[in-house]
Amino acid sequence: MPNHLTHETSPYLLQHADNPVDWHPWNAETLRLAREQDKPILLSIGYSACHWCHVMAHESFEDESVAAVMNELFINIKVDREERPDLDQIYQNAHHLLSRRGGGWPLTMFLAPDGTPFYSGTYFPKQARYGLPGFPDLLSRVAAAYKENRNELAAQSKQLIAQLATWQPEKSATDIALDAAPIDLAVQQHNQDFDPVNGGFGGAPKFLHPAELDLLLRQAQARQDDRTRHTALFTLRQMALGGLYDQLGGGFCRYSVDAEWNIPHFEKMLYDNGLLLGLYCDAWLSSNDPFFAHIVEQTTGWVMREMQSPHGGYYASLDADSEHEEGKFYVWQRNDIRALLSADEYALVQPYYGLDSTPNFENHAWNLRVTRPLGEIAQQLHLDNEQAASLLASAQAKLFAAREQRIRPGRDEKILGSWNGLMIAGMAKAARVFRRADWLHSAQRAMDFVHATLWQDGRLLATHKDGKTHLNAYLDDHAYLLNAALELMQSEYRPADMGFAMQLADALLTRFEDRDNGGFFFTSHDHEALIQRNKTGQDNATPSGNGIAAQALLQLAELTGDMRYADAAERCLKLFFPLMQRAAGHFSSLCTALGAAVQPPSLLVLRGAEKETAAWRAAVAAAYRPGLMCIVLTGDEADLPPPLDKPDHARAAAWLCRGTQCLPPITSLDALLAALA
Repeated sequence: MPNHLTHETSPYLLQHADNPVDWHPWNAETLRLAREQDKPILLSIGYSACHWCHVMAHESFEDESVAAVMNELFINIKVDREERPDLDQIYQNAHHLLSRRGGGWPLTMFLAPDGTPFYSGTYFPKQARYGLPGFPDLLSRVAAAYKENRNELAAQSKQLIAQLATWQPEKSATDIALDAAPIDLAVQQHNQDFDPVNGGFGGAPKFLHPAELDLLLRQAQARQDDRTRHTALFTLRQMALGGLYDQLGGGFCRYSVDAEWNIPHFEKMLYDNGLLLGLYCDAWLSSNDPFFAHIVEQTTGWVMREMQSPHGGYYASLDADSEHEEGKFYVWQRNDIRALLSADEYALVQPYYGLDSTPNFENHAWNLRVTRPLGEIAQQLHLDNEQAASLLASAQAKLFAAREQRIRPGRDEKILGSWNGLMIAGMAKAARVFRRADWLHSAQRAMDFVHATLWQDGRLLATHKDGKTHLNAYLDDHAYLLNAALELMQSEYRPADMGFAMQLADALLTRFEDRDNGGFFFTSHDHEALIQRNKTGQDNATPSGNGIAAQALLQLAELTGDMRYADAAERCLKLFFPLMQRAAGHFSSLCTALGAAVQPPSLLVLRGAEKETAAWRAAVAAAYRPGLMCIVLTGDEADLPPPLDKPDHARAAAWLCRGTQCLPPITSLDALLAALA
């Protein structure tokens, strides 16, 4: 019999709807059931593309005997961390305090009926191994401890809630004068953590760190700092050469299990790829290296081919597994590659992808990564660069076509506001930098879908699937979509995007801001009451919602002249400033916002005949200018805010403002480029 998940929209929850476990969704009715039966709650948090979530499901949640123990002793709740990041944040923090270990997914929490946690872990095997207890035995011991030690556990839970409260930032007793010192400290810390051999930061497992790389690229440009530029560009190059990147189809996996970027966990997440698209655009502008342009083109192709719904929105993720094996869709046997290619193609591909070395994956298989430069191989094979590139392209096309015949990984087709914001921003920037109307159309279709579907009755909802839109949107949904609207307007100004940007910004100020202390809560003022209301500034796999909100509000203030937005951003920065002074490396997106606060962004407005302004925009966009917003107007727009409402000129004209200082109208492209320089 199906359990209580059958009517959910989350593909992850639906994966568990036929488990023998009596799973419930997180809602008021389930929590009331736990209180009425006086049973502890077993809370399992995961997501559909998660490999170890699948492993635990196959081992334990699909097993009748394990399910019987769970059903007897607990009220069992399944949560999709992508739909309920509020719950995931709270209980990941609680897990860290309880276990003194890092979290992850699946997250396994044991709660009292009021939601306070008393024991936690991540993956547990069915039989004891990896130094972990067997899950059925653990269940019995946890239930017994809860029954026999209620008072002690209640006291522990009360102490834990108090500790969680101390993690929230506190307003300084004295007024704070913002300065750039945390930016300098963050750059220094990231350069110190840099792996000079493999790129990236630290050792295995190695994550992507998009907020950190964004800060480094911006600061390298501002300071003309070659060391910092190398840290960022070398990292981005090594990531894209590695097995973390899909060498045939484009797109990045979530992280590498090793320090060399060879083997990832194979799930592909929308949020990673949206963030990385923007970074690889900036890497191209910063270096003029065609390799970075190739990564952008291949990844946008993957996004439009595999991740965009017919209605416009972008899907959430691709699974790590296919046919119950992680990576099976992506990896190769050497003989299969040899059989598909001509002798000349294989002679080049063998050293290029390291097929002349030992296998790098399970079952004597290869996960493709670039191991030698193409030019070096071309020289060895007596080919010119054009011949080598042609052979590589034909070989990749054959391998891609063969791979397309395999059983594909599952796709999570829910459409999340926050992750769509990240991808819309990445696609819009790529369209602007590379002058691709098809990429811009993709981003605009996604934004139009989000605006029409997720914005209902004056408020934003978080997720949509199968015709159902629901759940209160979070800080990240508002901040990332506001940032996306700003990117879209710089690619092509549409009044609807400006209107949506102001609606999102006003919702941020009304429903999320702590006006007394500064900063933005992760949940709105009318959200379900949980054991904690978080206000976080640290970056994780995605940039901090507070960091992106502050960046976007400062930009919107420049575009509209409405200083409410800049004032809210400044209050946010002042709240987190003491934390940034102590540990700036954890607050890179807030450091980027801080840079915009101490040196306000420049605004360039172009207006005139479309053909002429298009040429001016292309010239401006051809250089890396991270502190510049450029808006192009045709003259037909109505209801423009004062900073954009410029008079008509017979020919193209430009208005350039830096903070409160504006230059006279500029009427030649050479003069404009000189002013920008």
